[in-house]
Amino acid sequence: MTPAARLLDTLDLLSDIDRLARPADAVISAWVRGRRKMDDDDRGAILDRLYALMRHRARLAWWLDRHGREDTSRNRLLAWLALAEGRSPEQVKRLCSGGAHAPAPLTRAEQTLLVKLQGSEIEHPDMPEEVRVECPGWAVEPLRRRFGADFSVEMAALLTQPALDLRVNTLKANRPDMLRALKTLDLPAAPSELAPQGIRLNQRLSLGRLAPLKSGELEIQDEGSQLVALLVGAGPGDRVVDFCAGAGGKTLAIAAQMANKGRIIACDVNEGRLKRASERFRRAGVHNAETRLLASETDRWVKRHKVSFDRVLVDAPCSGTGTWRRNPDARWRPEDDQGLETLVALQGRILTSAARLVKPGGRLVYATCSMLTEENEDCVSTFLAAHPEFRVVPLREVAPQVTRSAHDSYLSLTPARHGTDGFFAAVLQRG
Repeated sequence: MTPAARLLDTLDLLSDIDRLARPADAVISAWVRGRRKMDDDDRGAILDRLYALMRHRARLAWWLDRHGREDTSRNRLLAWLALAEGRSPEQVKRLCSGGAHAPAPLTRAEQTLLVKLQGSEIEHPDMPEEVRVECPGWAVEPLRRRFGADFSVEMAALLTQPALDLRVNTLKANRPDMLRALKTLDLPAAPSELAPQGIRLNQRLSLGRLAPLKSGELEIQDEGSQLVALLVGAGPGDRVVDFCAGAGGKTLAIAAQMANKGRIIACDVNEGRLKRASERFRRAGVHNAETRLLASETDRWVKRHKVSFDRVLVDAPCSGTGTWRRNPDARWRPEDDQGLETLVALQGRILTSAARLVKPGGRLVYATCSMLTEENEDCVSTFLAAHPEFRVVPLREVAPQVTRSAHDSYLSLTPARHGTDGFFAAVLQRG
């Protein structure tokens, strides 16, 4: 592909992400599936630029506002070319030729903007801190309360490109063999620092190169997510519920812990996600998992199965602040009409309902991919105050190998401290 054609594809993708009410990863996946024959270098260059644009959205918008320009996909791309790639107005003009495989020609206003931006850098001393660290307005105060003096450091870590974390499916493979297999592909693979079945790849690559992903020997899963599944502590023969299972990533990890023995039920309110989970179970060779579609968190199925399970995982829907490295568009998606307060109330209802499933002596794990205290420690405290039959099991008892958690009793991970996504998990036991 020519540089102009790469630029056009980047603009088309960015415009679709701005326009469609779908997460960026879904838009990108559909785009990749439609271009399977595209050269890896071309695909990589397009996606690298696209993700860079998403990670710099607030800063680019600040520059556009400074010069009285509308915050559009095209204007953001033009500003990026000038501010981050250092391209001159003439160079941008040649790229935007209006040819069959090139962006439309520059307007007079666009040429003027490029002249004004020439020689500037993407960060400016006049930028407010929250713009510099790409923090949306609704999250500034909650995250400042959470991190205090470390706010900027933690937010900067959320702007970095994450590594590719993999989990070895012990139903089909083991970590030493998988490390050797990846080494034969000249991939810089290393054991994860904390997750016992984790492998980290610090290299962007086409996942089509990884045959073990297709065979089910490996699964893509952030190390923090692997640790959350580990805290469930399920064993062979246990009865387990993954209450908000989604597409089943943690269900797969738990099923492997159980050595395919016992029963694990993946529940969700979204039928499409459960269908994808079932497909993943088959590929991974999981035989002890089934799916259950719930009408809501208070589905009658929950009442019928009270105090029936040894382990219940509640990976609650949340703000997703801990995943902003992987999903840079998520921070700019329109907030739910009711905002954080309503989300916290939903988390409380889900936790309270799921707790009914736990039998005496059983374990309830509450987890989020959020770094907000309101969704994590506060939610657990509210639950415990209303349910004295549950107690906290300290992290040192269930996962003594995790010694650097940001909280003494709970799993609390952040990108800056641990190199994982931001995760929280509390292990609770019913008396």
